[in-house]
Amino acid sequence: MKLPAKHRVASLDVDAQYTFTPVCPDELPVAGGDSIADELNRQAAFAGHRLGSKDAHSPAAHWVASDAHPAFSKIAGDNMDLRWPLHAVPGTRGFELLDGLPHPADYDFFVWKGVEPDMHPYGACFHDLDERQSTGLIEYLRCHDIDTVLVGGLATDYCVFHTVKQLLAAGMNVVVNRSAIRGVADDTSRHAMAEMIQLGAHFVHDSQELEQGHD
Repeated sequence: MKLPAKHRVASLDVDAQYTFTPVCPDELPVAGGDSIADELNRQAAFAGHRLGSKDAHSPAAHWVASDAHPAFSKIAGDNMDLRWPLHAVPGTRGFELLDGLPHPADYDFFVWKGVEPDMHPYGACFHDLDERQSTGLIEYLRCHDIDTVLVGGLATDYCVFHTVKQLLAAGMNVVVNRSAIRGVADDTSRHAMAEMIQLGAHFVHDSQELEQGHD
């Protein structure tokens, strides 16, 4: 796939954290989630800007699942919709980015989301589910005249899916790298990918399908 010149392309690592890998089996282990770092790095070579995001959740979060309220059951709240196992708590292994990825301080722009105990956003572009409170990611892209975003990360059917939808709604060209994503479940991942394609996202099998253009 032909991309614009590097200065108009950003590569975005969505929540590429150990919390979404088998390394943390009691959190949200996504099969193969710990195998995408090399492909994220290869994809970033085609971009002039590298962006990232992390879930950052309180151990006292209101949406934490329990025996009485199991994971994926609904919960009422302005900025919560489902219960989840406790995950991505700062200071734990699950919070950390995958080995081989840059330190958050070495990205050009980085987002921490879900810090408030009663807020559980998915996409990297907004802090709230109503998408009123920007994280600044879209503004960063516009400020730097970036029109194309290469996306990889975890997990396909939740945070990647919502981030891609937000970027498309902001008018960005979005390329999703299949080799740099993994999903929580096969069925929801298939539905998420189908909807992303329907909304205008492009998919490539891996970064070898990418080719830099010239302006």
